[in-house]
Amino acid sequence: QPKVMVSPMQSGSLPQTDRLVCYVTGFYPPEIEVKWFKNGREETERVVATDVIRNGDWTYQVLVILETTPQSRDTYTCHVEHVSLQHPLTQDWGAQSDTGRSKMLTGVGGLVLGLIFLALGLFLYLRSKKGEWPGQGTWATGVQGPSW
Repeated sequence: QPKVMVSPMQSGSLPQTDRLVCYVTGFYPPEIEVKWFKNGREETERVVATDVIRNGDWTYQVLVILETTPQSRDTYTCHVEHVSLQHPLTQDWGAQSDTGRSKMLTGVGGLVLGLIFLALGLFLYLRSKKGEWPGQGTWATGVQGPSW
């Protein structure tokens, strides 16, 4: 059965956000239909596909590129139909993909957790120092220090 992945096209070390790639691999026979949708409407212009390429394990792969400039509220969907599938496969991509959201949530969660531990540490430190003033406490000789 085909596997589908959608991502911005990589050009050198930087992703190009004006091109989205739908990478479909692991399918046999080689006949396959791949379509792009923007907010539920099929995109037929600015769609470029490679030839179907043999993988070497009797399966095939294809890249279908959509040339577009994503807006923040747009959702793009790669739609794949193949004889081995009971239902079409779809893979969505938004201007901020699930991976981006996941990284952002991980960062925010780490920050919140760090602040909680900082507050807890500060609370415990201040609690242990509660009521202590310079010169107060027990000296090494066991003699009580001056009390102010």
